[in-house]
Amino acid sequence: MEARIIYITTENKEEARSVGKVLVEERLAACVNIIDGMEAMFWWEGAAQSESETVLIAKTTEDRVDDLTRRVKEVHSYDCPCVVALPIQAGNPEFLSWIGEEVKKPGG
Repeated sequence: MEARIIYITTENKEEARSVGKVLVEERLAACVNIIDGMEAMFWWEGAAQSESETVLIAKTTEDRVDDLTRRVKEVHSYDCPCVVALPIQAGNPEFLSWIGEEVKKPGG
């Protein structure tokens, strides 16, 4: 089992809560963290943009990343939401094991 951190940006704290709730309730993430008040600067539709966003950090396993990404795209308000998976190189073994237990696929 290889754990992953999933970095997701959302329009606001309410959307982060909504998306996070779906991911946890559907066992696509063991847990999520919400960090409000981030400022984002980016190119979109040919122009530089600057907006306030909220970061959602989800903990899952490598084999759940595709399902998690698909589900975020279904429930997210953005046309092209940021969903980026990062490997976890090391950490508390008990916590990493807990992630794996909480996101087991049905029948897995």
